[in-house]
Amino acid sequence: MPLMIEGGRIPPRWAEKKNLRAEGADNCDAPVDCLRVALVNNVPDPALEDTEMQFFELLDTASGEVPVSVKLYSLPELPRGQRGREHLGNFYSGFDELKTSQFDGVIITGTGPKRLDLRNKPYWGSLIDLLEWAEHNTASTVLSCLAAHASVLHSEGIPRCPLRDKQFGVFAAVKVCEHPLTRGIARLVRFPHSRWNEVRADALADCGYVVLTQSPEAGVDLFVKQKQKSLFVHFQGHPEYGELTLMKEYRRDIRRFLNHERETYPSMPHEYFDTEGAKLLNEFRETAEAHRNEELMAVFPGAAVADTLQNTWHSSARRVYCNWVQYLAARQGESSVFPATARVSHW
Repeated sequence: MPLMIEGGRIPPRWAEKKNLRAEGADNCDAPVDCLRVALVNNVPDPALEDTEMQFFELLDTASGEVPVSVKLYSLPELPRGQRGREHLGNFYSGFDELKTSQFDGVIITGTGPKRLDLRNKPYWGSLIDLLEWAEHNTASTVLSCLAAHASVLHSEGIPRCPLRDKQFGVFAAVKVCEHPLTRGIARLVRFPHSRWNEVRADALADCGYVVLTQSPEAGVDLFVKQKQKSLFVHFQGHPEYGELTLMKEYRRDIRRFLNHERETYPSMPHEYFDTEGAKLLNEFRETAEAHRNEELMAVFPGAAVADTLQNTWHSSARRVYCNWVQYLAARQGESSVFPATARVSHW
């Protein structure tokens, strides 16, 4: 069934893609038996709409015949420009409303990682309120990248560890534990990562987390833990990414280098470009390091390289999210009959 967007007008890019009315009059009230998912989108303004689309598309393809509706929220303390504030005002609901609502599931994204200790961020208090609300008011909570780090820091005091370089690219991970969320995926999966920090398997295991997929190069990929009523699902990577997302991030970081906003030229995403694409980008790097000027972006070979990119992780991402939707549906069915006995092992 088609994904439904609750709360008012449908974001224009999704309305255009699905040929829906922008006002969303026929798409804002979810049916009674619909799975309700809150998407708390905390990414910076330049990626705000892209992130919406990535999760909309993933949930739309993963839900199958299960009716799913999504309602949009964002942490209120995040810095926003005029366009970002207007977009939130037009298409997002108030954060205070979220805490008085009931959802089957919630997806919480990360945001720009500028400080190692997340507890010093201005949004920390709201994020903790959100995590504690999710434990008691959802069947499952998905946490992406920085949000996953914040969750384990708050619950168990597990710190994130800085990396020598950005963990950036597409990394193979091995399914190391059988679980309903990994049902039907191959033993070896590939997911994008884009982060400067990590939480480590030994620290997670000591605190009762179960690692489901792990990469020899990128470390822990997917891990879970039951917290009160909610199964917390943590991704250090980004299965929701579209095929061009890493390319956009790489281009952004190159521009920052040319603008002297960063001192070093960014590393190329791992296992993402083909041989010819990597050759073109290395040639551009040689020019950029010799002539450091933003005007060079006019000859950045992005269009030529973009034509060669493929989303090699979509099938695995779709399978994991399909399993997640099925988990929510099973919990919804169980809670209507056996509210005290719904557990992961019963599905």
